[in-house]
Amino acid sequence: MNNNIDWKKYIIVFLITGALFLTASYLSNYFGDKKIDQLKSIQDKIAINILSSETQFSLLQESSCKNISGSVLSGELDELGRKLEWSQQNLGSTEEVSYLKKYYSLLQIKDYLLMKKISLGCKVKSAFILYFYTTAENCSLCERESLVLSSLRDKYPELRVYSFDYSIDLSAVKALLQIYKIEDTKLPALVLDDELLTGFHGVEELESRVQESFKLQGTKPEGD
Repeated sequence: MNNNIDWKKYIIVFLITGALFLTASYLSNYFGDKKIDQLKSIQDKIAINILSSETQFSLLQESSCKNISGSVLSGELDELGRKLEWSQQNLGSTEEVSYLKKYYSLLQIKDYLLMKKISLGCKVKSAFILYFYTTAENCSLCERESLVLSSLRDKYPELRVYSFDYSIDLSAVKALLQIYKIEDTKLPALVLDDELLTGFHGVEELESRVQESFKLQGTKPEGD
């Protein structure tokens, strides 16, 4: 009698375990497929934004100063940055996300070069910060520096901050690292008015430097 009851218990436990395994497997596949669909959707949106931005850059390069204002570029970079950040946090370090990250880095460099040209030639009030970081495991202060820069960017719309992952395998970013002599042992690193600042820098210090950068814009000669 007891053996019969034990046998039934084993059968029930086996069925419950099997049901749990199948349910977990189904959910894993379901969310895996959903994650891929989300990534494809974001990839499509970013691709469209990149094409739009590149077209906008081409148009601006053909424009005269009278048609350009301080807010000439819209929020494509910020929007792309938010989508990429969401992708990294929710979709992980996939090959697709890495590809989008490279696209975004290139777009930032194009924006930086164009806006510097506009700022110099058309006397548009602006300041530029190149920010180099790496993973939290290798840079305990990088996240704090990111928060400082976000705060300053919110306070000063004319401030443009370009963020680059030190470890990204992209020749254009590597060129920036060589130009400004950025070392992986001295991160976070900032470049402001071609001056290299290594280690953590607080809000007050950077705000003072940004304000000084704005003043320098007013001392530059006007373009044709």
